[in-house]
Amino acid sequence: MSIIIALLVFFIIVVLHESGHFIVAKLCGIRVNKFAIGMGPVLLKKQGKETEYSLRLLPVGGFCAMEGEDDDSNDPRAFNRKSVPKRMAVVVAGAVMNLILGFVLILITTILYGDIVSLKVADFPKDEETGVSCSTSETCGLQVGDEFVTIDGMRILTDTDLSYKLQTCGGKDITVIVRRNGEKVTLNHVTFCNTSTQSILDFYVKAEKLNVFNVLSYSFLNTVSTGRLIWSSLFDLLTGKYGFSDLSGPVGIVSTIGEAASYGETFKQHLTSVLSLASFITINVGIFNLLPIPALDGARLVFLVIEAIRRKPIPPEREGMVHFIGMALLFLLMIAVSIQDIMRLLQ
Repeated sequence: MSIIIALLVFFIIVVLHESGHFIVAKLCGIRVNKFAIGMGPVLLKKQGKETEYSLRLLPVGGFCAMEGEDDDSNDPRAFNRKSVPKRMAVVVAGAVMNLILGFVLILITTILYGDIVSLKVADFPKDEETGVSCSTSETCGLQVGDEFVTIDGMRILTDTDLSYKLQTCGGKDITVIVRRNGEKVTLNHVTFCNTSTQSILDFYVKAEKLNVFNVLSYSFLNTVSTGRLIWSSLFDLLTGKYGFSDLSGPVGIVSTIGEAASYGETFKQHLTSVLSLASFITINVGIFNLLPIPALDGARLVFLVIEAIRRKPIPPEREGMVHFIGMALLFLLMIAVSIQDIMRLLQ
């Protein structure tokens, strides 16, 4: 069952991403030769009026092949014959669709949860026997009613940011800025620790009842928070904080989705867990595709920016070679990460 759910999540994410390219290409008058979901051998295909639609064996991607995308074409509807702004719109459309899907999934998840986790402190845990506070942050000056603004220099937008900073700064002596009675108050040398349980969560936050405004606002801010978290993780990977062993590919993601699907006891808990993870994955896909890595949309966008500056396109065969090499390296990385995921499962 977990494999079926994972494949469904991958299918929706890939379809929305490639549909973004396809729809904007059509709107810009570009001829689309092939629209494929999946990679590798063809399972099913159908020839439309001008586009071949296909479903392929490996559910790890897809493509929207446009006339004149990787070579020179004299067709007036070719990709290379359109203006730079139109081509840029087509290139970023896939990632934008992923981000929109992430927002929608977070919106649905928020509604299913039934309330919104605020950033305001509601109370502090107390020892069951003595009734004395177990919170080190309270002894450092945090008070009931305080609303988190920044933690260790990072702007806190939602509880996603709050959880991330508590996990990364747990036990550290940090600076916290809160909003108290309408004014910003700086608290220095703050530590977060529940001395009774040794947990970093040493305070409770208030929950807000849902309304149209806070649902839309929270969903948007949580989408931004998730995207920022992904950027932070990529930066940590480049700076060496995380290594190759911390990466996970399709096999690992399937396993994680299976765990998410089994979380909780009710169908609602299973569903919210899967949707929450799916929103993270689709936002991750959208942001990753905008990185300036050959074969990804981000690299194509870089080439278009260079063309706009030079007022002259880079020869298609050279750009095509760069993307081909990038695609080959990405496939090698995917294979290596998948082998690592399989070894973890076997262990």
